[in-house]
Amino acid sequence: MRLTQGCFSFLPDLSDEQIKHQVGYAISKGWAVSVEWTDDPHPRNAYWELWGLPLFDIKDAAAVMYELNECRRINPEGYIKINCYDASKGTESCALSFIVQRPAEEPGFYLERNEVGGRNIQYTISSYAVQARPAGDRY
Repeated sequence: MRLTQGCFSFLPDLSDEQIKHQVGYAISKGWAVSVEWTDDPHPRNAYWELWGLPLFDIKDAAAVMYELNECRRINPEGYIKINCYDASKGTESCALSFIVQRPAEEPGFYLERNEVGGRNIQYTISSYAVQARPAGDRY
């Protein structure tokens, strides 16, 4: 299973040079860039762990690539994404988001079925990563 969240997720993984070009594009637009990581990429888990602080007013993609490589070093088997935020319209909105690292084996998700009141069936998507290592054991 291949996680398909964000831009470019149906393409092969981006090389560092391609990532640097995307970051350079974001910088040329004046967007703030951040690096985030997680081990639970549930579709509703939109906010991952922020790596460091958002990079405002940077002029060179090398700064982002440095932070990305540090995050990779500390989280070699996690998911890592880059987010680019556009504040030009007075609100901070995500203009570009893409995954830059995945684990070698992506654990995937399973469907839980629960019977609730009135003989109704409720379905929930759960992560195999969380099942293997619950929240208290993951951090």
